[in-house]
Amino acid sequence: MKEDIFDVLIYLFENYLDNEIEMFGDADTIASELIDAGFEQPEVKKAFDWLESLTEESTISPTISSAFRIFSDQEKAVLDLECQDFLLFLEHSKILTPTSREIVIDRAMALKNENITLEKLKWLVLMILLSQPDDAVAFSRMEDIVYNDIPVSLH
Repeated sequence: MKEDIFDVLIYLFENYLDNEIEMFGDADTIASELIDAGFEQPEVKKAFDWLESLTEESTISPTISSAFRIFSDQEKAVLDLECQDFLLFLEHSKILTPTSREIVIDRAMALKNENITLEKLKWLVLMILLSQPDDAVAFSRMEDIVYNDIPVSLH
């Protein structure tokens, strides 16, 4: 089975995280289940590392909330124009705050060698919002976008 870290993350989200199960309480058992399901050990480890980084206290804190975000060349290489526009749409829609936007960009950049499509970015945002305290409304709105395929564009 040729799966990447992103496939592992979606599997974890749909089977463990979305059901509010404390995943890291028995990480070894879950990792074994993932390997039994056909995921490769390196991707499982990378996915756990990626998720664990969400639980660490974030040092990302934009100082000016009304600042305009300019993507670096490295970020543009990972997040195409469609993904960049989507992030701006989410921020203008109040689904993402400047801080959560930066966390999304940081976590997308952490997925080295991954092709971040708009669909993958939607899932990343959903997983990140789930990990953020006090973002239940934003999470619910993003969940509608991911599962109901609500059109997203700035009009």
